[in-house]
Amino acid sequence: MDVVEERCGGADLSKADVKVCIRVPGSGKRARYEVRTFSTMNDGLLELRDWLVENNITRIGMEATASYWKPLFYLLEATEGIEPWLLNAQHIKTVPGRKTDVKDCQWICRLVEYGLVRPSFVPPRDIRQLRDLTRYRTETVRDRTRDVNRLAMFLEDSGIKLSSVVSDITGRSARAMLDALVAGERDPQVLAGLALGKLQGKAPLLARALTGNFGEHHAFMVSSMLRAIDEADDRIARLSREIDRQLAPLRRQVDLLITIPGVSLLLAQVLIAEIGVDMGRFATAGHLASWAGMCPGNKESAGKRLSGRTRHGDTWLKTALFMAGTSASRSKHTYLGAQFRRLVPHRGPKRATLAVGHSILIAAWHILNDLVPYRDLGPDHFTNRLGKERQARRLVAQLAALGMKVTVSPQEEDARATET
Repeated sequence: MDVVEERCGGADLSKADVKVCIRVPGSGKRARYEVRTFSTMNDGLLELRDWLVENNITRIGMEATASYWKPLFYLLEATEGIEPWLLNAQHIKTVPGRKTDVKDCQWICRLVEYGLVRPSFVPPRDIRQLRDLTRYRTETVRDRTRDVNRLAMFLEDSGIKLSSVVSDITGRSARAMLDALVAGERDPQVLAGLALGKLQGKAPLLARALTGNFGEHHAFMVSSMLRAIDEADDRIARLSREIDRQLAPLRRQVDLLITIPGVSLLLAQVLIAEIGVDMGRFATAGHLASWAGMCPGNKESAGKRLSGRTRHGDTWLKTALFMAGTSASRSKHTYLGAQFRRLVPHRGPKRATLAVGHSILIAAWHILNDLVPYRDLGPDHFTNRLGKERQARRLVAQLAALGMKVTVSPQEEDARATET
């Protein structure tokens, strides 16, 4: 094979150290390989960087291992003349029977030397920081949901059936009742009297639901859970403010993404945090969908398609797109809603929703690449694409298969017959 990189390296990282193999030209046509071990502490990484600069290494590949790759990648990213490559573990499977850290770094170096691997997408620094915020906010929202569910289940222990009457036990009315319970109030009529708005009409039912065996232990546990929910709300609010501040220069892109059915402000923020705004990183919309794991898998052997399962991809992005697809599938007069209803009978709701999420991601690529708003194809797109005559024949054939005899005539002829 032809050598693509004359001065390159490969790194195998762990929590405590990193083993690096470099390839440099040797005497004659032979190459010289050298392996060294460095600490992952800051001083060790600086020593590694100086060694790479000294040997004029222009490209170094490293495996994406947990988060251990980040300090070294960020350091080399800021070093002029060195291009760090983050490699997918599936692309650099080690040779069977040769599994050691030293052999791994040598194998990675060989793959980079002959150009047999491609770098993974690592967004720029500002997008990485935004990604940290959105992911932490998502985790905090999940923690809050778990605390709310935990609170609802614990109230069952005391016989309080509040969740059977109100839809949100953290709403204003329910929160006032829970705070009163924690403060020592046990009279169901008094507690039911704290209801606001439409819940006032459910006062008798609330009084029954609030009759139980709520004791001091329950009061302590409920107050602790409510405090955790309040802290999560405060943390979510702080994170949202910081996300809005960092997205201020990209407000136009956010507004354009919101024009897609099913994409809310929060989902638009997640989309930008996960894929950035520079679509030049992805050659086509299909490349972005493949990277995100939103397109069918490609596995075929002996002329048979073995599997169409999607790859893992970016789980944070896939979750956001699935949520957007779920929301868009409920729309009545949009292309995305029509797409879902067309696929769900023979693909099932999950695959149909994933397909809608794929369409949303394709639209997002074009919107961010061209900076244009979303243009809906309309709910009748699939009918118009097939043609009215072909669609009519298909429907007549379906009725005929059910044993019915159908005669079809245009509406204009029916109208003339009525006038006559």
